[in-house]
Amino acid sequence: MTRDDLRALVRTIPDHPKPGILFRDVTTLLLHAEGFAAAIDALAATVPERPDLIAGMEARGFVVATALALRLEAGLLLIRKDGKLPGATIAEDYALEYGTDRLTMHVDACAPGATVLLADDLIATGGTALAAARLVRRAGAVVIGARFLIDLPDLGGAARLQADGIETQSLLAFEGH
Repeated sequence: MTRDDLRALVRTIPDHPKPGILFRDVTTLLLHAEGFAAAIDALAATVPERPDLIAGMEARGFVVATALALRLEAGLLLIRKDGKLPGATIAEDYALEYGTDRLTMHVDACAPGATVLLADDLIATGGTALAAARLVRRAGAVVIGARFLIDLPDLGGAARLQADGIETQSLLAFEGH
């Protein structure tokens, strides 16, 4: 499948969650077995060496990270919203458009020096991915990059990650909000 074929599998929902927003819905790509497999294969091909862990952010990021971890034969690190993980965790607050949120991971989820690739369905402003990177770094691991199915370049998230020293690639880009 070409990138144009994959792009055609992403549904655009106008005016969601508010007027003027074009919501890029990746669930329609995930429903298409051949398209989903091709997307994961294409993302995996951009990773120059196997990381120890693929870190996925809740919730659609879990899907992308799991498939990528299996494809790259790496472990899976779940980064969750606050209050979802049992046991000892570390947390990182981050800014949203209207307020803040918090991500957590187990304190022993990754060893110092482990190499970690971040993975999610979409990069918009970059707040979630940057918070995840801070968590991983606080644990002593090394963030070697980030991969996304979709980039919304007008929102600047990929640029923010790259400014933070995180090599970033996305499979598809959609202009506009």
